Amino acid sequence: MKRLNTYPARPFVKWVGGKTQLLDDIKKTLPCDLSRRDSLTYVEPFVGGGAVLFWILQEFPNITRAIINDINAELICTYRVVKSDVESLIVELTRLQTEYLSLDEVARKEYFLSQRDRFNGKDTSDVKTAALFIFLNRTCFNGLYRVNSKGKFNVPHGKYANPKICDEETLRADSAILRRVEIICGDFAQTGKYASDNVLYYFDPPYRPLTETAAFTSYAKYGFDDTEQMRLRDFCAQITKHKSLFVASNSDPQNVDNKDDFFDHLYNMFSIKRVSAARMINSKGNGRGAISEIMISNVANAY
Repeated sequence: MKRLNTYPARPFVKWVGGKTQLLDDIKKTLPCDLSRRDSLTYVEPFVGGGAVLFWILQEFPNITRAIINDINAELICTYRVVKSDVESLIVELTRLQTEYLSLDEVARKEYFLSQRDRFNGKDTSDVKTAALFIFLNRTCFNGLYRVNSKGKFNVPHGKYANPKICDEETLRADSAILRRVEIICGDFAQTGKYASDNVLYYFDPPYRPLTETAAFTSYAKYGFDDTEQMRLRDFCAQITKHKSLFVASNSDPQNVDNKDDFFDHLYNMFSIKRVSAARMINSKGNGRGAISEIMISNVANAY
């Protein structure tokens, strides 16, 4: 298996909980004959940073159709601009990069806050919205995407000496890949219309928090609580009835409470395994380290 960083297309944003380090484990959960299947469709209802998307479309060229979705409208706007107007995006990002890097630390923070206000104003063109999304992602604290109850992006400035805001090579490679991808925005359940045999879903929902401080990254203003986790389980059961295959990732609550069998009980009709991942489980340094995550699937003959 080739590593994601050996392929030209890769995530154009930093993403908390990104799956680059888990690609080996994800591949082991996929059908062993995946590369030999014809006219395969791939669906990713929570695309996020797109690590699995960009890897799987380059690793398995027999995937002839792909659909990505996310509830984050600004993220989806950015994917669409990368797909259809990447050169205009590069021009705008280059301008932001040049202006930002020419400033001292104090002025950079002021510039960041002014661009964050522009982004939250939601009155810019799609190209400028996408450029601001990438700029804020590259210059904010830890690459987080967090919004308040009003849906306003509120992550503070990050102090990076020389952030790469405009990665032209990656953006152009991603644009080429995204030309064969349908991009939609909304609730994950709307992807149910694609369910049939010869369709593979990968789910990477907002993780169930392991601790109270791990909930720091409120991804959408409506949240994704245990009721939503149960709704996702029901959706997995629904697409299984349509003979679609799926793999899903989530946090393992047994990292902090070995009696917490929430997911073991919730997905007891499917295969569940635990894999190791390096994650930050709270906002302090001592919360970093190797922890287990769960992978759920209905795949019978995996690698």
